[in-house]
Amino acid sequence: IGPGEAVSAEETMARQSVRHAIGAPVLAAALAALALHGPAPVQAQPFPSKGIRIVVPFPPGGTSDILSRAIGAKLAEEWGQPVITDNRPGAAGNIAAELVAKSRGDGYTLFINTVGTHAINPTLYPKLPYDALRDFTPITNLVWLPSLLMVHPSLPVRNAKDLIALAKKRPGQLLYSSAGSGSQPHLNAEMFSTMAGIQWVHVPHKGAAQQMTDLLGGHVMVTFATAPGGMPFVKSGQLRAIAVTGTRRIPALPDTPTVAESALPDYNGMGWNGMVGPAGMPAPVLERIHGAVVRIVQTPEMREKLIGLGADPVTTAPEEFGAFIKAEIGRWASVVKASGARVD
Repeated sequence: IGPGEAVSAEETMARQSVRHAIGAPVLAAALAALALHGPAPVQAQPFPSKGIRIVVPFPPGGTSDILSRAIGAKLAEEWGQPVITDNRPGAAGNIAAELVAKSRGDGYTLFINTVGTHAINPTLYPKLPYDALRDFTPITNLVWLPSLLMVHPSLPVRNAKDLIALAKKRPGQLLYSSAGSGSQPHLNAEMFSTMAGIQWVHVPHKGAAQQMTDLLGGHVMVTFATAPGGMPFVKSGQLRAIAVTGTRRIPALPDTPTVAESALPDYNGMGWNGMVGPAGMPAPVLERIHGAVVRIVQTPEMREKLIGLGADPVTTAPEEFGAFIKAEIGRWASVVKASGARVD
């Protein structure tokens, strides 16, 4: 058909049919290829691409809080992302631990775990809302954490033997505070009373800050507090440290003996703090977090800070920390059972 020639309706329909017949296989092939290969993959953003929270199982002021804020500030500098401390006190750390256990294992929720949440509570509480091993990804230990046996200055005792003698003269009259039922201070006190054969009264609180306030105000006479939480009050003269609960003296208080060397030879109330995340954290994310946290804890600046507070900095590989937690559950199970302590 030449230029200007008329085209009938029948011819137009015939030409369209030819075009459709030729184009259909090509279109079908294109669609098949798209279905096979899909759209271009979206590249995953490098970790971290947003803010991170570090959950702490106690109110501000305790050792876990101190660690979280010190490490978090350095992580924020290194990663260029905000790192916040999320204090979730209550139930001896169980509220915070459950929150983390039920969070996504993407690295954006971390947890300063304690000897309480991951070693004592699995035996102390008949029904935990989390599994200390299955529901978490171990990252690293952070510090060995002895506690200080401290008394109000008005109490006429200078060492652990004096305290035991006084408690035997006043059975059921001495009050001691703790950071909560089932906390490390509570179990340290229960272990002490069981081994010494004394009776005293437990006054639990929701965290270390309230525990210390009660002692400072003279409402109780005795407490076991983690060394970093109690050290400032000892240095200021507001409280008196009469013993250390760990297996050796600490550099910050070289003249203060351990409970074991001064009164109860088999006593060992050494605690610890570490860092874990929810279960299922990807290996590259775990590696990045572990590497950064270990570098921070091992810096001379951080080591000096922690040692000055009475803590002993220590870092481990994730698998080593996991094995350690498992062993600690067994060690503290015997302590809990021997003391008879139980929390519903």
